[in-house]
Amino acid sequence: MSSVSSLLIPENEVQRLNSIRNYNVKRALQEPVFGEFVTLAARIFDLPISLIALVDETDVLYQANHGLPNVQVQPRQEALCATAILDHRAVVYSDLSIESSPLITLQAAEAAHAKGLRFYAAAPIQMPDQGRIGAICIIDLQPRTFSQGEQCLLELIAALISQMVAVRYCCLSSPVLGEEHWQIIREQVQEELQGILALVRYIVYRHGTQVPVPEDILVLISRRLDDVREVLDDYES
Repeated sequence: MSSVSSLLIPENEVQRLNSIRNYNVKRALQEPVFGEFVTLAARIFDLPISLIALVDETDVLYQANHGLPNVQVQPRQEALCATAILDHRAVVYSDLSIESSPLITLQAAEAAHAKGLRFYAAAPIQMPDQGRIGAICIIDLQPRTFSQGEQCLLELIAALISQMVAVRYCCLSSPVLGEEHWQIIREQVQEELQGILALVRYIVYRHGTQVPVPEDILVLISRRLDDVREVLDDYES
């Protein structure tokens, strides 16, 4: 077992690991709805890979995976996603072949190079108790620019994933709401996400892919994601 660099361990590491257990995050992220989040993220930004990464004590688990099916777990020391929990804002590495961030370990750089990864962006998934449990990341095999508006949208998606985990916990731990109510909410969210995905496909069909994503399209997608937030707001404790 390889040790984890102290640079990759946030000050609230104990609280963060408790948050993973308290919200039963490992089980939660196995639900198919979270796979729809990564599929949508990949489509919005027109990238081949999108993942939800759970940063555990020594390993990073890829619990929702679009485009990298053979990678399910990675030592924390080797995972770029380990750097995404160190701040509340998104991290962006536009070209990993020339990236010089001290947070990227030699092992992580070598692992990224072996997979041919060049662009990486990730937004932390921060729970209501402030524990950053992991991240949603998007990846390309080519260098890419990433605008401030795109970063904000990725952070919005991460916030919705966090809220989704929290609402699931709220429902399943409530004698009033329970599994039945969680199923209703989950289906509502899936329907909203599928509608946004259809919208993105239509935009691409009409206008083609554009990098970075134009601001007016980012605003339109953000408004639709606010509909997802409205579904969740009534239930989050």
